[in-house]
Amino acid sequence: MKKQLIFTALGAMLLASCADTWDRVYEGGNPQKEGYEYLSDYAPLKDYVNRSEFPNFKLGVALAASDYNKQELVYALANSNFDELVTGNAMKMASCVDDKGNMNFGTVSEFISNATSSGMNIYGHTLAWHSQQPIKWLTGLLKDKELDIDPDAKIETLVSSKTYTDGPFPFYPMGCEPPVINGALHFEPTGAWSQFFIFPGGENPLAEGDYLARLYMKSSKATDGVQLTVQNGWGGDAQNVTVAIPVEEGEQVYELKFPGITGGNYDVILKPQTADATLDVSKIEFYKLESPAVEVEQEVRVKTYDDGPFPFYPMGCEPPVINGAIHFVPTGAWSQFFCLPGGENTLSEGDYVMYLDLQSDKDASGVQFTIQNGWGGDAQNMSLPVSVMAGRHSYKLKFPGVTGGNYDCILKPQTADAVLDLYSVTVVQIVKLNSIPLTPEEKKDTLTWAMDKWIGGMMAACEGNVKAWDVVNEPISGGNPDSEGVFALQHSEGYTPGGTWDVGGDAFYWQDYMGDLDYVRTAVACARKHFEANGGTPSDLKLFVNDYNLESDWDDNGKLKSLIAWIKRWEADGVTKIDGIGTQMHISCYMNPQTQESKKKHITKMFELMAASGKLCRVSELDMGLVDAQGNKVLTANVTDEQHKAMADLYKFVVHEYLRIIPQSQQWGICQWCATDAPANGWRGGEPVGLWDANYYRKHTYAGFAEGLAGK
Repeated sequence: MKKQLIFTALGAMLLASCADTWDRVYEGGNPQKEGYEYLSDYAPLKDYVNRSEFPNFKLGVALAASDYNKQELVYALANSNFDELVTGNAMKMASCVDDKGNMNFGTVSEFISNATSSGMNIYGHTLAWHSQQPIKWLTGLLKDKELDIDPDAKIETLVSSKTYTDGPFPFYPMGCEPPVINGALHFEPTGAWSQFFIFPGGENPLAEGDYLARLYMKSSKATDGVQLTVQNGWGGDAQNVTVAIPVEEGEQVYELKFPGITGGNYDVILKPQTADATLDVSKIEFYKLESPAVEVEQEVRVKTYDDGPFPFYPMGCEPPVINGAIHFVPTGAWSQFFCLPGGENTLSEGDYVMYLDLQSDKDASGVQFTIQNGWGGDAQNMSLPVSVMAGRHSYKLKFPGVTGGNYDCILKPQTADAVLDLYSVTVVQIVKLNSIPLTPEEKKDTLTWAMDKWIGGMMAACEGNVKAWDVVNEPISGGNPDSEGVFALQHSEGYTPGGTWDVGGDAFYWQDYMGDLDYVRTAVACARKHFEANGGTPSDLKLFVNDYNLESDWDDNGKLKSLIAWIKRWEADGVTKIDGIGTQMHISCYMNPQTQESKKKHITKMFELMAASGKLCRVSELDMGLVDAQGNKVLTANVTDEQHKAMADLYKFVVHEYLRIIPQSQQWGICQWCATDAPANGWRGGEPVGLWDANYYRKHTYAGFAEGLAGK
């Protein structure tokens, strides 16, 4: 989930105070509130962990790396109360990789240095996820390939042009303002270095691609040093391309190529610099250069067969499927049979080719292949002969002018006396393209490279100091169970921008291209390879799969059961090893007793299932909202003391159940996601999710958490 970490900002006076003042703030309750005085008697949270009984338990907190790096209040609070730190966003891919695939781990490196020097453990979040991704870079990697043709054969398409009306210089001046005379920008040299706009970016939007500029210009003489610059901005990340113009005397049309334009509004600037020629610019044009369209086969579908009886509607002929092929034995009678039913073969209008993988025991004549989009008089029906030869061959049959619909495919041996085995029917559409889409294999290979680059960069930045990771975050969909009742992984088909709470417009589903198994296996393999390559001891690295709603009662912990099943599938290759399960636990305290009891029952069941998995168990993102007896969300400003104490009791319950149920050898620990109550905007906006209030005073929930740790 894209979640804002809730360490709220203090006022200017408090931020200007010394560390001692900060200590007094977060080590007690709000002195302005009656009944909060007792909170000053509590020790820091981590002091309540019984280290002899729970030697592996780590108490964590999520925070913003930038806040911790200031080494002020957040730094002091985290170091005094917790063992382990998690950055909410700084170690996610979109925070470190820009739209061009460049990686910057400066914040991460500074955070690791500050944390390790303070003796804090660091937990990495997260390596593979579908949200907060550098989507422009990733989708750009998957764009179609340009056809490999002669560059001079590319087609020119005019996209923009600029001419001029007589009068003063019409654009923003840059120290040089040539007037427009007789429809041309008239530049006379002064001896000074000169440049001027000839086409403003607001009038010259260019999409990504290769371009040709035609500059119509007259010169009083041949001269050197004149340049033309196109740029899509003025900042450090703007694209700026400059080409030299070989100026000749008289009126000329100069063709200047600009390959690799990244896209945007492009200012065009003529730079005479110190040239001593008089120049008249009458027009500039930009043409996009694209490969000419060629015919390309795009696979629509492949039909194969499973052994058994004839799988389709019989038409007096029902050849069985043997060894993966429809096995036809001639009887002397006229014969035909379906090999691809129309319900599985919807075709749009266009030209198509059918490939038959067909084996015959002899040469045979009279065999036909028919496609038809119905059985009435107005249906389209096309038949072609199949020149059957002995042996196994691929037969290519062209069907131009398909009008569209559901097309039955029928093989007609008719009276041919050959034994035929049909292994598959492949349907391809003939389309005209000036680029070729990557194949599924190419997309998978490309993203495998990108994942390896990303994880390798992060592991290099961490230098072996981060020994536990959410290797995969939020993979399970929570629905679409398979025949074994296991929920499907999340995929882009279910995503609509703004339609779900756990993803944003930066969602990119690696598993769409890499597959449900290899997506996770690749992430695990990359993490282990690069951890060791950057100084880590392989046995030290622990990799978790992290997800939310694992404590859910509405599906009887179905999402957790599915995650456990998927872990078994991922590990079935005998190579992949997932060390632990992270349960986020973004829960609420319900004031309806029946509802709360159901929630608690399934929290207990969740810990039991996690323990039974044999994996390390971690509560990864614990925070808690409040729902009143009528089912309404309660904001911080409206929480009563009774409700607040009920929340404290639930924190105590959660921590107690974790320590009671999870075996000591499987305990990783608990991470509190929200240290303070939420501001109005952002993650769980306005909710009482913290152990401290917005001003860093302890709350009753702090006491409940401490008592859970202490086993009271």
